[in-house]
Amino acid sequence: MALPVRDQVVWWGVAAAVFAGALWGLGQVILPFVVGGAIAYFLDPVADRLERAGLSRVAATSTIIFGAGTVVVLAGLVLLPVVIGQAAALAEAMPQILARLAAFVQERVPDLADADGPLRRSLEGIGDTLRERSLALLDVAVSSAMGVVGFFVFILVVPVVAFYLLLDWDRMIGVIDAHLPRDHAPAIRQLAREIDAVLAGFVRGQLSVCLILAVFYAVALMAAGLQFGLVVGVVTGLISFIPYVGAIIGGVLSIGLALFQFWDTPLWILVILAIFAAGQFIEGNILVPRLVGGSVGLHPVWLLFSLSVFGALFGFVGMMVAVPVAAAIGVLARFGLRAYREGLLYRGKTGGPGKSFGVGE
Repeated sequence: MALPVRDQVVWWGVAAAVFAGALWGLGQVILPFVVGGAIAYFLDPVADRLERAGLSRVAATSTIIFGAGTVVVLAGLVLLPVVIGQAAALAEAMPQILARLAAFVQERVPDLADADGPLRRSLEGIGDTLRERSLALLDVAVSSAMGVVGFFVFILVVPVVAFYLLLDWDRMIGVIDAHLPRDHAPAIRQLAREIDAVLAGFVRGQLSVCLILAVFYAVALMAAGLQFGLVVGVVTGLISFIPYVGAIIGGVLSIGLALFQFWDTPLWILVILAIFAAGQFIEGNILVPRLVGGSVGLHPVWLLFSLSVFGALFGFVGMMVAVPVAAAIGVLARFGLRAYREGLLYRGKTGGPGKSFGVGE
C-alpha cells in the first residue's frame, strides 16, 4: 500500500531540504565532485560506444580521461593566457574605441556632438567605466578560479572523481534503480528518462554546439585579421546556448571593432558579416539538428532565471547544478500538468474539458 499523499510530500520535502542544505553548507567543498560528475555524465555515451567497439569499461574510461585531460591541459597552456590577455587588452582599448566613435560622430554630425558636448562626455565616461569594470571582473574571475577550492587540489580531484564515476556509472544507475520505492518505480523511471532526454539535448548537445561555434568564430575572426578576434569568438560561441543572443552580441562587437579597424577597406567588414551569417547557418541547419535534435530543451528565460537564482543562493556550485535542477523541475511540472488534465478537477464529472467555465460550448 502506498504512503498517503501528505506523507509523500513530507518525505520529498525533506529530501529537497537536505539537498539545498548540502549546497548551502558544502558548496565550495563539493564543487570538484559536481564538476567531476558533470564530466562523467557528459562522457558516458562515449564510453558506451567504446565498449560496444570491443574495449573494456576500464580501457574505455582510461582512454577518454587521458584524451580529455590532454585537450584541457593544452587548451589551458595555449589558449587561456591568450584569451585573458586579449580580454584585458580589449578592456584597456575600450576608452580609445569609444573616443574614436565620438570623434567620428563629431566629424560627420558636428551639430550632434561637439568637443564638450554631452554625447562625447557620455561616451568617454562609458569607456572609462567599461575599462574599470571589465578589469575588475577579469581579476575577480581569475582569482576566484584559483581560490575556490584550491586550484591545484581542484585540478587533481576532478579527473579522479570523473574517472571513477565514469567507470562505475552504469553500476551506480543500477544500484539507484534497485532502491527506488516499488510503488513509484515505473513513474520515477519514466521521469528520469525524460530528465535525461532534456539534459542530453541541452547539456551534451548544446554544449557541443557552443564549443564548435566558439572554435569556428575564433578561428574565422582571427583568420580575417580582426583584433581581439579570439576573445570575441570564444565569448560568442560560449553564450550561443541562448538563441540569437550570442550571435547578436558577438556580431555587434565584431562589426563595431571592424568598423574602426577596416574603415578604409569595407570588404573586410563584409567578411566579418559573412562569418556571422555562416555561423548562424551552420548552427541552425547542421549543428543543432544533428547534436540537439528534437529533444525537449530548456526555455532560455527559464534557464536564465534558474542560473540567477541558484547562483545568488549557492554561488558557483549553484550555477553548476542549476541546469539539471531546472530540467528536473520542468519535467516534473509537465508531469503534474498531465496528471491535472487527466484528473477530475480539470475534466469535471462529465468528462468534458472546461464545461464548467463555458469553454468549447
